[in-house]
Amino acid sequence: MKDVGDKTGFMPTFFHGDHGASSIAGAYLRGIDNFDIKGTYQLLLKNANLAGGARPFIREYIEKGYISDPDIARPNVETKAKAGVSKTLEYAYDDYSLAQIAKKLGDTSNYRILMGRSGNYKNMFDPSTRFMRGRLENGAWIKNFDPQYPYYEYMYREANAWQVSFFAPHDMEGLIGLYGGPKGFESKLDSLFTLPWNPKHIARNVETMIGQYCQGNQPDHEAPFSYISIDKPEKSQKILDYIMNNLYGMKDGITLSGMDDAGEMSAWYVFTSLGIYPFSATDPKYIVTAPLFDKIIWRTSKGKKVIITKPCKGRDPISIKVDGARNDSKNYFIPHDLFINGGTVEIMTR
Repeated sequence: MKDVGDKTGFMPTFFHGDHGASSIAGAYLRGIDNFDIKGTYQLLLKNANLAGGARPFIREYIEKGYISDPDIARPNVETKAKAGVSKTLEYAYDDYSLAQIAKKLGDTSNYRILMGRSGNYKNMFDPSTRFMRGRLENGAWIKNFDPQYPYYEYMYREANAWQVSFFAPHDMEGLIGLYGGPKGFESKLDSLFTLPWNPKHIARNVETMIGQYCQGNQPDHEAPFSYISIDKPEKSQKILDYIMNNLYGMKDGITLSGMDDAGEMSAWYVFTSLGIYPFSATDPKYIVTAPLFDKIIWRTSKGKKVIITKPCKGRDPISIKVDGARNDSKNYFIPHDLFINGGTVEIMTR
């Protein structure tokens, strides 16, 4: 990636944000450092600050704290504009990711700037509708707004308002606060999985639905895990088990539940079936759920072993022990250091 960046002036990226930042930050924070991190960091800073590169509409994002869209009278699925909601939310996460590299390199000035910008996702939240909603250039909310209608590139990218309104993996506490706290967040998340999908809303790549949730595409894949942020792991597990048991497999020719961009659809299943998931890929830790297996053994690059066990038959996680020590009651994360130095994880369920 850096070789391409050296030739073009910007770090290459993918999907609808600047997620090269997250991929590189996640690798670097996990100890993969045998590359030119300083040169790579400078290219990522160019991505985050200069127009004409990896982040379309970056000047507007920096100046306003959001990316606007026009108010189109009769938009349809194929309407193309800025996808301002999706880009703002994803740029905010990318800013957080780049800030973590800045912090490790001791660049306190850029760390503060980028962490400030990482809160820009809040600028897309409309408290009157309780959705991430498109905004006009003057800051007003787009009037022609249907949270169930999917767009390919208008306000949202390959998604609707429901599917992107839970994306702030770097700041779940702040996101939950937008919904009025845990109860409001839980209620909204419940509706994501229960409000029936309108069969007339047909969009490319938006498929395999659970209510308004779309397992068949990437924009909302973190949502089933989000209940864990409000200490409701049993609700996450119920949805995760449904997805694994019903939306993957060889039955009726169904191998994957949707579009396997860069192997992400497959990776989602592999991680979830093993009971760990990189909820924020940047951060060197994994959220823990109930695996499909009673015992899992990983071998680290140092020849150590990571052993994950689930001794009980139940599916609702209630506590986690790491190297014999019990995590705090609401801590469902394990550190990446386990996969470097080895260790044990015991997942207690009921």
